[in-house]
Amino acid sequence: MHKEGNEIHVTEQEASAGKKDGVMRWVLGISLTGAVIAMSIVWIIPALTS
Repeated sequence: MHKEGNEIHVTEQEASAGKKDGVMRWVLGISLTGAVIAMSIVWIIPALTS
């Protein structure tokens, strides 16, 4: 972070206060896949038994 006159300049990482390593993308992808599989099982098994 540095100051130029009345302006304060910060880097992207300093502004977001964190890292951007893409872990959340994996968590959301795995969760979505798990939810789709679970809902498919809940829908398909009763359809096959009736």
